[in-house]
Formats: sequence, structure tokens, C-alpha cells
Amino acid sequence: MIQRLLPFLTLAALFVGLCIASPHFLTSTNLSSVVRQTAVINIMALGMTIIIIAGGIDLSVGSILAMGGLLGTMAMEKGMPIPVGVAVGIFTGMFCGLTNGLLTTKLRINPFIVTLGTLGIVRGLALIISNGLPVHQIPAGFSFLGEGNLLQVPFVLWILLVCAVAMHVILEHTSLGRYAFAIGSNPEAALYAGINVGFYTTAVYTIGGMLTGLSGMIEASRLMTGQPTAGQGYELQAIAAVVIGGGSLRGGEGSVMGTLVGAFIMGLLANGSDLLGISPYLQQAIIGAVIILAVAFDELRKRRMI
Repeated sequence: MIQRLLPFLTLAALFVGLCIASPHFLTSTNLSSVVRQTAVINIMALGMTIIIIAGGIDLSVGSILAMGGLLGTMAMEKGMPIPVGVAVGIFTGMFCGLTNGLLTTKLRINPFIVTLGTLGIVRGLALIISNGLPVHQIPAGFSFLGEGNLLQVPFVLWILLVCAVAMHVILEHTSLGRYAFAIGSNPEAALYAGINVGFYTTAVYTIGGMLTGLSGMIEASRLMTGQPTAGQGYELQAIAAVVIGGGSLRGGEGSVMGTLVGAFIMGLLANGSDLLGISPYLQQAIIGAVIILAVAFDELRKRRMI
């Protein structure tokens, strides 16, 4: 029980510690900034959650985010309405996720290798399409997606809540969710049980890609530019959020609430480091150390259960 509560206790302790350490932390402006900054990673991490639960991994999400944001903003630059541009970004992510799923299942290649390859392919294509230049000619109204408020609450928080509820319903109340847990726990047993492992694995990667495409449009909205270099290193943060929140890289374990807590822990670490003047380079080292500690803790827990 204590092990399941550990991420929540860590988040609470970090929140209280930052309240004491910095007088600028507990302000509406700063907390709103934390929500906006972590929304992109949070939504990506929700997609990563179901992928990791199913025993997979996606190292290409940072590149997919960049491609989705780039093509979505290019569509708007060419005169498409804002909703159409956002849809282009989401469908771009969905297509990339579908490709990852098909390569993994049809060619039977380890997802680590597949997504490591598509990480480079998608990033390279984004740079080729854009000639390495960002997209700037974007409608002013597009900024509402990442920076606007609805009922005095950041609009991205409403988007995050909708995505989180939808993912929770998928994991807990649909056959896709049940099969994802089954595939992640024991893919051979799932196959013998009559589960179409290839189909559901592909579906999981497609959902992850769709959420990453949405994150790409939110990131582009916050920056008001489509950057072909956006999202570098985001795959590390998305995976870290799932692992810190109790997900297992061996598959079969994970939850929406745990992932949200994990993402907010990293968001508070980054925000607190900025407020306290800690180097951003050290922040990267801290995230890496946290991943190792979380995985080590998970391994120790499983050994005690054996």
C-alpha cells in the first residue's frame, strides 16, 4: 500500500518543500505556468502509459510531436482554419503511431529498435519538409489552445482532464484496456487466449501517436511557431512520468493517475529548479537519476514478491 502511495507522497512533499523554499512558487501566475508547461508532457505520457502497459515503448514521440506541430501549423499558414490545422497535427501523430505499430507487429521487430529508427526518420523528414526553418505565419487565435483560459482555468488543463478521463475509461472499462494489460503481462498467454495481439498492439501505438500529435499542436500554440526541432528529449520525460507513477517497463502495470502524478513531479522539479536558480543541465541529470531510482525500486519490489 505504501509503495502505491509513494508517488503521491513524493508530489505532496515536493509541493510543500517548494512552498517553503521560494515565496514565488505559490502564486497563481506560477502555478498556471506549471500547468501549461507540464500539459504537453502529461498528454504525451498518457499515450506512453498504454504503450508501456502493453509491453512496448516509443522513443519517437519527440519527433512525432515536432512533425505534428509542423504540419499542423503549415496547414494554417496555407490558409486552413485553426480546427483543420489542429486536426492535421493530430492525424499526423496518429499516422506515425500506426506506422510504429505496424512495423513492430508485422516485421516482429523489437519496439525499442523500431521507434529508435522512426525517431530519426520522422525528425529527418520534418527538417526536410521545412528546410530546417520554423513556421511563423500562424493565426493569432491559435494561441488560445496553449495559452488561453476557460472559466479562469488554463484551457490546456481542460484538455488534459478530458484526455485523462478518456484514457482511464479505455484502460479500465474496455476490451482494449484489458487486452493491453494481458499483452503486457504475458504476450504468449494472451495469444493463446485468443487475443489478436497484433491488432491491439497496433491500436495502442496509434492512440499514443494521436495524443502526441495533440501535444505537438499545444506546444506549437504555446510557442506560436511550428518548430521542426521541437520535442527533443521529450521521450525521456514521457517515459519517466510513467515509470515514476508506478508503471513497469516490463509491461502489465501502469495507471492514468500514477502517470499524471509522475509528470507533475517532474514539472515541479523543473519549475522549482528555475525558481531556485538551479542549472537546466543539472535538471536533465536529475530526471535521469529519478528514472534509474524508479526502475530500481520497481525491480526490488518484484523480487520481494517472488
